[in-house]
Amino acid sequence: MNPTLQDIAWHQAIGRLVEQLDRPGFWLALVRLLEQYVPFDSWVALLFSDGRPQVFAECPGADGGPDPLFQDYLHGLYQLDPFYIASREHNAGGLFRLADVAPECFEQTDYYQRYFRLNVVADEVQLNIPLALDRTLCLSLGSRQPFTPEQLALLGLIQPWVAGLMRQRLTFEKELMASPPPPAPAWEDQLESAGQKVETALTARELEVGRLMLSGCSSKEIARKLDISAETVKVHRKHMYSKLGIKSQSELFSLFLKAQKG
Repeated sequence: MNPTLQDIAWHQAIGRLVEQLDRPGFWLALVRLLEQYVPFDSWVALLFSDGRPQVFAECPGADGGPDPLFQDYLHGLYQLDPFYIASREHNAGGLFRLADVAPECFEQTDYYQRYFRLNVVADEVQLNIPLALDRTLCLSLGSRQPFTPEQLALLGLIQPWVAGLMRQRLTFEKELMASPPPPAPAWEDQLESAGQKVETALTARELEVGRLMLSGCSSKEIARKLDISAETVKVHRKHMYSKLGIKSQSELFSLFLKAQKG
């Protein structure tokens, strides 16, 4: 079968990207190529690990500068990101859509209402590449419209080329790769440093239940993840609320935000 003009254009574009692997504009050139095939409204190339995410490149904010909402994400909201959580639970490679990783109650969370739908808006896909030391190289694409099956199929088709280029680019990201970030402190410690009085120390299990609640997991999902009963989840939630002096998940999210900025 003879190659089509579109096939030739794609391979020529990949060749030009190979030539740009060692140049500062590589990531922008990569996403501009992808935009010719699949429309999206935001993007970021980053590295997930047990510490804070490290950013290789990102699309600018509306005013051309850093996006303040994304800065909130890097300061701590990433801990509620379904893609981040999935990468920590199962460091798998491939193309993932939001629907593949989002928990049952994700769209009902304050994280979704107050961050995700304002920053990403409607849908997100992420190309994940597992690395050594339990790290994940990611290219995330956000859209104001749900990605169509055809667009997802096309992204799946070109995924091997994109993933190969991303891996090769790491050779020229030595400074960032050589300086892994420290893990984010437990947010109970952040609460106290931000001036929120905690009557009795939260247990590790209560902190985990709280984080999973804020990320959108139902009691059944939390029970399954932690291998406990749904009733035990409710007991942990009740104790956590009592210790923090709050009565709702919205109040818990507000404390979480305060801790990240404290």
